[in-house]
Amino acid sequence: MLEVNQPAPGFAALNAAGQTLSLADFRGRQAVVLYFYPRDDTPGCTIEANQFTALADEFAAADAVVIGVSRDSCESHRAFVDKFGLKVELLADTGGKLCEAYGVWQEKEKDGVKKMGIVRSTFVIDRDGRLVHVEYGVSPEGHAQAMLEKVQTLQP
Repeated sequence: MLEVNQPAPGFAALNAAGQTLSLADFRGRQAVVLYFYPRDDTPGCTIEANQFTALADEFAAADAVVIGVSRDSCESHRAFVDKFGLKVELLADTGGKLCEAYGVWQEKEKDGVKKMGIVRSTFVIDRDGRLVHVEYGVSPEGHAQAMLEKVQTLQP
């Protein structure tokens, strides 16, 4: 699992519009809030995406971009964005490489059944590409506000 002060693992993946987005696109310009969630249009994931969307202007004012990642397809992401009017980037990590790099693909247990899945997690990456906040096992309610407060402390 990743820790604060490490360089953030680089990435390049397709967003909901089918365009490649990479960590390098933001280096020197904006902080990145990279959040991993299990699945589009499920209760906790919808709460988290809607709360990040509600604060989108405040994240922009703090020179930060919010990027969500799941193993869903670009098409699934587009439907999720359209259904809720989301204002966050969503990356399709269909092969799971990004999930592996950030250590969020883990064994989970529900009702006595173990299976692999995404552990809801968030990483705040500064303009220099370093991890300044690492949180595994996130609870969706109120999380966006807490991450906004983290990025506001990064203001130059």
